[in-house]
Amino acid sequence: MEKFKKSGKPPKASPQKHHMKSTRRLRKVKISSGAYIAPSFLGVLTFFILPFLVVIYYSLVDNPISGNFVFLDNFTSIIRNASFRTAVRNTFTFAAVAVPLAVVLSLLLAIVLEAKLPFRSQFRTFFLSPMMVPVASIVLIWQVLFHYNGAINEVLVAAGGAKIDWLKSDYALIVVVVLFLWKNLGYNMILFMAALASIPKDILEVAQLESAKPLQTFFYIKIRYLSSTLLFVTIMSLINSFKVFREVYLLTTDYPYDSIYTLQHFMNNKFRSLDYQTLSAAAILMSLVMIVIIGVLFIAEDRFGKDVEG
Repeated sequence: MEKFKKSGKPPKASPQKHHMKSTRRLRKVKISSGAYIAPSFLGVLTFFILPFLVVIYYSLVDNPISGNFVFLDNFTSIIRNASFRTAVRNTFTFAAVAVPLAVVLSLLLAIVLEAKLPFRSQFRTFFLSPMMVPVASIVLIWQVLFHYNGAINEVLVAAGGAKIDWLKSDYALIVVVVLFLWKNLGYNMILFMAALASIPKDILEVAQLESAKPLQTFFYIKIRYLSSTLLFVTIMSLINSFKVFREVYLLTTDYPYDSIYTLQHFMNNKFRSLDYQTLSAAAILMSLVMIVIIGVLFIAEDRFGKDVEG
C-alpha cells in the first residue's frame, strides 16, 4: 500500500490470480455452451443415433424377440432375395436416369433464365409451382394424364395411335422420371441461378476482353465456380430420387409394375410383415452405398473446385 501511495498506480494482479480468473471464465463459457448444445444433442441421440444402433442390432440377430446372434446371415439372405435384387436394380436405374437429367436440365434452365428474356418471372413461377402443390394433388394430376382412359391416351387416339397402359407397362419408368423432373427442376434451378449470380463479374469481363467464346467461358470459368452447387444439387437430387416412393405408392399401391418396384416398396412390405431383421439389413446396405456415392462426389468436387478456392 505504501508503494501504491507513493507511485499512484494500482498494484498488478499476480499471474496466479489472472490464471484462475481466465480458468473460471473458460469454465463458464464451456458450461453455457454445453447447456445450449444439450437439447440438440439429446434430440440427435434419441431420434438418430440410438435408432441406428437398434437397426444394427436387428440386422445381426435372427429376430428381435429371441435375439440370437447370427452375424451376417441376414445380409447374405437378403442379397440372394430376388425381390431385393429387382428393387436395387430398379432404384439405381431410376437414379442413374433421373438425377443427371435433373441436374443438367435445371442448370440449362438457370442459364436461359439468367439472360434478360421477356416473361422471365412468369417462367420462373411456372417451374416453381410444383413445389407448392401437395403430393395428393400431384398424384391426381398424373392419374388424369396417364390413366388408361386419361388425357394423354385421348390425344394419342385422336392422332390415330393406340392407347398405352402407362403405369402397367415398361413406360411406367418414363412416367415416374417425368414426375420427378416436374417436381424438382424448379428448386434446383433457383439454386443454380443464385450460384451464377455470385460468380465474380470482373472475371467474366476479363474473359470477354480476351475474346473467349461463350462455351469457353462456361466450361473454364462458370462450371468451376458452380462446382459446390453442382455437388449440393446432385446430392439433393439423389436423396429425392429415393423419396419418389410416395408418389409411386399413391399411383400404384404396394406392388407396382416390375420396372418401378423400388427399394422403398421392398422395405415398406417387409415392415408390414414385421420382418425387422431383413428390413434392417437392407437399410444398412442402402446407407453404405449412399455413403460411398456421396464420398465419391465430395472427392470429385474437392479436386475439381480447389483451384477456384485458391
